[in-house]
Amino acid sequence: MTKKFTFYPQGVCSMMIEIELDGDIIKDVVFTGGCNGNLSGISKLITGMRAEDVIERLEGTRCGMNETSCPDQLSKALRQALQA
Repeated sequence: MTKKFTFYPQGVCSMMIEIELDGDIIKDVVFTGGCNGNLSGISKLITGMRAEDVIERLEGTRCGMNETSCPDQLSKALRQALQA
């Protein structure tokens, strides 16, 4: 079953993350705002992966001195999407 989820990150440059899951498999991730090249690259790398595997790898990633980053926010978004 495919489901779509929208997440509004906090503390980062990206303003929105749209996720499409098929069960626990990531079908698509689209970031609005942020560093386009890096975020579109991350999206391509994680497409087809299990959401839990991506959460495990990205959770806690920091951007400079910030407590969070776009990858960390993506892990939060995926966690919420799996629970929705």
